[in-house]
This record gives sequence, C-alpha cells and structure tokens, in this order.
Amino acid sequence: MTPQYEYLETLKRTASGSKGAKALRQEGKIPGVFYYKGEESIYLSFDKKTLLKSLHMGGHIFELELDGNKQYAMIKEVQYHPITDEIIHIDLMRVRREEKITISVPIAFVGESIGVEEGGVMMQSLTSLEVSCLPENVPEQVTMDITELEMNSSLTVADIAVSKEFDILTSNDLTVVSVQPPKEEEEPVVEEEEVLLDEEGVPIEEGEEEGDEKPVAEGEDAPQDKEADSE
Repeated sequence: MTPQYEYLETLKRTASGSKGAKALRQEGKIPGVFYYKGEESIYLSFDKKTLLKSLHMGGHIFELELDGNKQYAMIKEVQYHPITDEIIHIDLMRVRREEKITISVPIAFVGESIGVEEGGVMMQSLTSLEVSCLPENVPEQVTMDITELEMNSSLTVADIAVSKEFDILTSNDLTVVSVQPPKEEEEPVVEEEEVLLDEEGVPIEEGEEEGDEKPVAEGEDAPQDKEADSE
C-alpha cells in the first residue's frame, strides 16, 4: 500500500535574493528552495499559514506538485528569524521512493524506569537519531524501552531494538538516557561567633574591653580604690 504524505502547496518564484525574499514575506509568504543532487534548484514560495499547518502535522516526507508532476521532498533546513523566531526560509530536498534517505527521527521512551520509581532522576542525553531508510519507511519516532533502567545505570544507542525498516546511523556508544540519585541539598554552614575571654576565662560582652571594671553583682561589695587603701 502506497503511504499517504502531507500535501505541501507550493508556488514557483522567479525572483531570488534578499530583496525578493523580503517582498514575499511582506505578502505573507515564505521563500524556499527545492533541490536534488545533480539537478538545478527550483525557487519556491509557500503560503505562511498553509506551511505552518503542514509542518505541525509532524510528517517527515511531503508531497508537492511541480509543473504538473508529483514530487516528494523532505525538509533539510528551516531558517528562523533571530528575534521573532518565525520561519523565514525553508530548504526541501527531493527524495525518490526507490532510494534510501538519511533523516533525523525523535526518540520516544516506553515503560516506567525502575530507577525512577526508586526515586532517581532520569536524564536524557540524546533526543533524536540519524536513520537510513526508504521514504515509505520513515518512522515518526524511534521507541526505546526503559523499563529495566535502574539507578546509577544508563542506556546507549546499542540498546535500541533493531528494525528491518531502517538502519540506525548514530554511533552505538552514545548514551541516550540515564538515571541518577537525586542531589542532596547541602545544609547551610553556620559560622560560630568568636567569643572573647578575659584573663579569668569570663566572656567579654560586646562593647566591653579587657581591663574595664565589671559591674557589681547584687550582694557583693564594691572593690576598694587602691589609692584609698594607701591612705
């Protein structure tokens, strides 16, 4: 059965360069280019709303019509405005149904990790994979079972189940996900206040200097002045 691809409405454009692209954007269109190795590039424009709707469908391969002929293409690059983050240009590469393509596909996890259930924190290091396959076999995502992922353990690309429909090109040694113990919050260090002692080992209160007369406690006699004793 022939797979159904999202249709991408396109219009040919003759003007190229920054001025032509700017004029298209002011009309609510997005400039783009359609190319294939060894063939001349075709300059296109897309209705902004229609393009965004098609992209949000999540497909990887799109169907378009050029000069009355049905073509298939994959997105190779999308350029965004540095401030508004809006799409300002899109590159499409032609694909042939009988030729394998290389494409990036997101990774999706299946199951509940043992380590996470024990209180660990899951950390994902890799979010997508490079795969090679025929256009009709491009997966929406590559699934990875994390059920047996324990605390202080990790899974690599080599742990992903092999499929007959595509080949994984990403290095098998790369870590995809790991589970680590939660970080313990460090208790604030309270600095002990330095206590000054006099010659007799009695704490000296703030504002009081060593050698000052100490207040007379109730029931004690005031010390006699040395000069008075000599009289």
